[in-house]
Amino acid sequence: MKSSTTNYEIRLFDTKSRQLMPLTSSDGEILRIYGCGPTVYRDAHVGNMRTFLLSDIVIRLAKFIGYKIKFIQNITDVGHMSEDFIEDKMLAQAKKESKDPYEIAKIYEARFHSDLKLLNINPADNYPKASECIDLMHDLISKLITKGHAYVGSDNCVYFSAQSFAGYGAISGNRLDSLKPGHRFEYTEDGAKRFHADWALWKAAENRTEMIWNSPWGKGFPGWHIECSAMSLHYLNNFVDLHLGGIDLRFPHHENERAQSNCAIDKEAVSLWVHGEHLLFEGRKMAKSAGNVILVSDLLDRNLDPLSLRLCFLENRYRSQMDLSWDSLKAAHQTIKRWRDKIQVWQSSKEINLPEVKQMVHEIITDLTDDLDTPRALQKLRKIEKSQDLSDGTKFEVFKELDVLFGLALLNSSSSKAEIPSHLNELLSRRAKARSMGDFAESDRLRDLLAENDILVKDGKDGQSWDWLI
Repeated sequence: MKSSTTNYEIRLFDTKSRQLMPLTSSDGEILRIYGCGPTVYRDAHVGNMRTFLLSDIVIRLAKFIGYKIKFIQNITDVGHMSEDFIEDKMLAQAKKESKDPYEIAKIYEARFHSDLKLLNINPADNYPKASECIDLMHDLISKLITKGHAYVGSDNCVYFSAQSFAGYGAISGNRLDSLKPGHRFEYTEDGAKRFHADWALWKAAENRTEMIWNSPWGKGFPGWHIECSAMSLHYLNNFVDLHLGGIDLRFPHHENERAQSNCAIDKEAVSLWVHGEHLLFEGRKMAKSAGNVILVSDLLDRNLDPLSLRLCFLENRYRSQMDLSWDSLKAAHQTIKRWRDKIQVWQSSKEINLPEVKQMVHEIITDLTDDLDTPRALQKLRKIEKSQDLSDGTKFEVFKELDVLFGLALLNSSSSKAEIPSHLNELLSRRAKARSMGDFAESDRLRDLLAENDILVKDGKDGQSWDWLI
């Protein structure tokens, strides 16, 4: 429950109502939040990570101002059909890598959690896997059939009856009568469905032999959309205060999920639907064919602090399309390094104006509660950094308190760099020794050799220091 000592109200843009709406706890105790997680058949790229960061920003802010949170994020490891509607993405990747599909899921889920940690994204309270929630889906599907919202088709698949839900289209604006048969988002079971826009809740196994389960309707596997309805309703006690996801999920996934969940409980199951916008990379949509799919590991390969990606995301409003570039990542890397270096200096100051600290923190929290206006909040932070009127101690206190919200680990020393390879560490030692002995020709040669390996060496009154060239 929100602390009585605070008067902050978080307002977010609700996709369904198309207006700013207050984020509130429906039970007066806990904010129940659900975020669509990854489909673990490949590494999550930086566009996916932008969506996952959105959840983290909201939750950090809500906790900061006094809320208790329950956050559930699903792991899709079955039932997500590829765009050609022929093969489940998990099975396709398993075949490609000559591995068991469950092994594929385990590998890429582990990488997902590793990437979250690198970006300082706090973990969810629970990560239910689709493959482990089949019984929940069976129960929900049976309920929908009993209520007349689902039926068994002539192909032994179970379909949701789209026309049975009068409110369809409220999130995306897509009307059932304008959806053309065979549109790319849904399967095309000729003659098996009563209405062309109906979608599969349970797919008959047919010739499929892996990742199938027994069910009241025969062997098969779940449709994609039913997973999130079953898991969100179960783990959040039949109501979601805030449902998060990327804008690409607005239709059909969230539209279909809303229909299923609402019909199951006979009321709105979600209070706010909030979506993060698309991410471009250097002006283009990320795609394998374009060769510009960027992963968190690519930042490490370029010796960039992965939190530089987090800062780049914070520099842009979550519901605005963003164009990321290597130049912006390098600039963010340098900004984080500069802030960490300054904080190490500022923290030794004992001159602190607490009323100023309180006011500046209040102003930045106010920006964040206004639909997560992180760009404006960061502008204020930069102004504080450069101010000639504020003491170092005051600046330190502001940065320290707000780092809990921004999650940039600014109190870490910038000297805590990625571990240097042993052969390069040997070159650094040899150069320091050569310089101490006055052998400047050898010192310069080793400096140039280190530069070829992306290491910049500087000499100062305290001796030799180094940093990665970016």
